[in-house]
Amino acid sequence: MLSLRAVNQFYGSQHTLWNVDLDLPQGLCTGVIGLPGMGKTTLMNCITGVLPVESGTIVWHEAGAPPRNLLSKSPEQHSPLGIGYVPQDRRIFSQLTIEENLHVAMRAMGTSDAAAKSDVYDLFPQLYMLRKNRANGLSTDDQYQLALASALVNRPRVLILDEPLYGAGHSFAQKLGQLLVRLNRELGMTVLLAEQQLSFIRRVADRFCMLYRGRNVAQGHVNALDDELIAHWMSRDAWR
Repeated sequence: MLSLRAVNQFYGSQHTLWNVDLDLPQGLCTGVIGLPGMGKTTLMNCITGVLPVESGTIVWHEAGAPPRNLLSKSPEQHSPLGIGYVPQDRRIFSQLTIEENLHVAMRAMGTSDAAAKSDVYDLFPQLYMLRKNRANGLSTDDQYQLALASALVNRPRVLILDEPLYGAGHSFAQKLGQLLVRLNRELGMTVLLAEQQLSFIRRVADRFCMLYRGRNVAQGHVNALDDELIAHWMSRDAWR
């Protein structure tokens, strides 16, 4: 559904992404892995239009429609295509209730599908029980669930998550893993996530893309993510 070719990005004079190629096959979960500072969040922000791309292409493929160049679209124009994004900082409305946050997400897309909201509450029963509570009073885990629910309420075809386990405990990691497997393998949603916890990637992903200093140094089926590859590119010695 998404394909990136020779994507380069700069922060000022600093070259942060170097000729990154990545394919996001429909119906699969792809994990972007790498140590902190290797370009995972930068890549997510380029795909979602938050950051400008210096050169290369990011193309959206949809059955029965011509390919669309996402580089010509603003971040607000990504959602109507069917792209849901949960950044690392969640970006929920802290003074609004859970219910109000979901209404805002739906209104931003111009929808009022009550069934979609009901489906989201089925996925997150804890949020339904707390739906009248303000977001700033929620636990860190529930705040992330709200951010994820806000992305899912518009039924995206591609769900993009940046460091979903940042600051999360083991219990939440287990719950999120089960949810992603359900979304991906039972409901057919295409998922892209940036994460540095390898055990999580191995559990939920079909494919991986490994970044090292902004370069895509390895990719393929998650079974190819072996100890030798990890030792070479994800040990602290690899930084030297």
